[in-house]
Amino acid sequence: MNLRELIDAWKKIFQIASKPDREEYMTLLKITLLGFMLIGLIAFVIRLIFYTILFPFTG
Repeated sequence: MNLRELIDAWKKIFQIASKPDREEYMTLLKITLLGFMLIGLIAFVIRLIFYTILFPFTG
């Protein structure tokens, strides 16, 4: 693929692409935030497990 074909391909993409409406934007935002929270929860649980295994409560 040469440079001219690449530029033409990008032009097609920009012509087809459209700005998301409010409903679509809010749905994507909710999914993204849910993913962040899920990854954070998994990381917290893993850290909690490792701390209880490595540094058990002795007192």
